[in-house]
Amino acid sequence: MPRADFYLIAKPRFLTEPLKLVCELARKAYDANLWTLILARDAEQAEALDELLWAFDDEAYIPHQIAGTDEEDDLTPVLIAAPEFDAPARALVINLRDAAFEGACERVLEVVPADPAAREPLRERWKQYKARGFAVNKYDM
Repeated sequence: MPRADFYLIAKPRFLTEPLKLVCELARKAYDANLWTLILARDAEQAEALDELLWAFDDEAYIPHQIAGTDEEDDLTPVLIAAPEFDAPARALVINLRDAAFEGACERVLEVVPADPAAREPLRERWKQYKARGFAVNKYDM
């Protein structure tokens, strides 16, 4: 059964920089040998994530790239996709976009902003995943 995990941002270090949580999730996935697709909200966010993943951890290198920047997309463990690029789904999808992920995957991670106004659409998304047969979980971060 596929899973949808919602990560609710609460800790101060993630409140100011929510993309740091995305980097941590990507690192855990890479350490677990899970090939990951990160669906960025826009090209600017994709670039910011790309930069942050380079500098995120001095101890660990997370092989990543922005989808469509070269021919090696399918050889890179962590692929960051802006909306204009239609990247194939992977076992793990980290979704930063406004709509629920529609493709097939083993697990989708939704990063939920601390802003209460942003939480209402995510309640709707929670219902959508449940209706599609996903096991749904919530984690406070």
